[in-house]
Amino acid sequence: MCEKHDIVIIGGGPAGLAAAVAAYDAGVTDVVVIDREEAPGGVLRQCIHNGFGLHKLGRELTGPEYAAVYAKEAARRGIRILRETMVTALSPDRVVTACSREGILKIEAGAVILAMGCRERSRGALNISGTRPAGIFSAGTAQRLINCEGYMVGKKAVILGSGDIGLIMARRMTLEGAKVEAVCELMPYSGGLTRNIVQCLEDFDIPLYLSTTVAEIHGRQRLEGVTLISVDENRRPIPGTERYIGCDTLLLSCGLIPENELSLGAGIPLDGITGGALVDERRETEIPGIFACGNVLQVHDLVDYVSDEAELAGRSAADFVRGISPAGKTLPVFAEKGVRYCLPQRIHAGASAPVELYMRVAQPRERVKIVARSGERILAEVSRRRVAPGEMEKITLKPDALCGAEEICVSLEDL
Repeated sequence: MCEKHDIVIIGGGPAGLAAAVAAYDAGVTDVVVIDREEAPGGVLRQCIHNGFGLHKLGRELTGPEYAAVYAKEAARRGIRILRETMVTALSPDRVVTACSREGILKIEAGAVILAMGCRERSRGALNISGTRPAGIFSAGTAQRLINCEGYMVGKKAVILGSGDIGLIMARRMTLEGAKVEAVCELMPYSGGLTRNIVQCLEDFDIPLYLSTTVAEIHGRQRLEGVTLISVDENRRPIPGTERYIGCDTLLLSCGLIPENELSLGAGIPLDGITGGALVDERRETEIPGIFACGNVLQVHDLVDYVSDEAELAGRSAADFVRGISPAGKTLPVFAEKGVRYCLPQRIHAGASAPVELYMRVAQPRERVKIVARSGERILAEVSRRRVAPGEMEKITLKPDALCGAEEICVSLEDL
């Protein structure tokens, strides 16, 4: 089968749904969403805890409730969602190949929005020595098993990694009656939001061991315990600091990787730090007519920011279909002096609306300001009492600030 559509969105999670609604409202109503799951909503369907939507919707929702808001908006507009359909290829000329129970489908798209989300880093990528017993899960897999399948993964757990998923699962396991012996973090600081550290660990007296990792896994049929070891400032194990903790479950929360295999197949250049595509302020990749948003572009800490970015990508894709192009030369954006990365990586000097730069810092710091410069000229700055790698920061550039700029450098400076 072969079809033609104005906009094709790959992924029906929070990013894909928000992009579809925004594109439709921008005047392009021929929008198709392709998703491999049986229902839209993506990973939010298994995130039954609250805390979603405070910034975007002004109310506190659970993950399924937040996803349902956008799913209902898409349904109200009659946006077509192809469910249980897997996209297998994307060409540079925007031909999408997908397969489902009905067979192979090819779609020629006026514009494509990538919203495939991300996946968890597996044990195989961590090179932890030891046996291969049952009881080792990624934190997201354990979350799905408990919240969606009703299967309790263990009774006595250790969690490696203090990202938000790991922190939330420490609380979830405790609420289900398990004993969480420890949360271990390789870095000297947590990778999660401060609110999750407080609400998920401190409120339940769960210890957090920083500069600590799992050195060895023990057990044959079922996990029996793990050996922890401290690491130095270069993340090298310190001999003599080993300690054994008995447990039947190990949850891995060791980072998320944007799902960009389709992007690579289409020849889209990726950023070596974010793992996502290189984009401009409209979230267009370096392949014209292909846009990216959400966790496939950069791993977000709040789904509210995912929705904001997706709406921008949806409106931009609608402009591309209507033949509206950005004006002005392209200004490169660089991350410097304490900023690990900055997105977008390029901005058109003729941007007609304010441009928000999203970034993560390299390490925790207090009393700093985020400064965007072009040469010696300050384009924008904002002060922060504290910044941390687990919390995304942003700064806004006004259109008139871009006039005369040659490049944009974003850095941290002490107050």
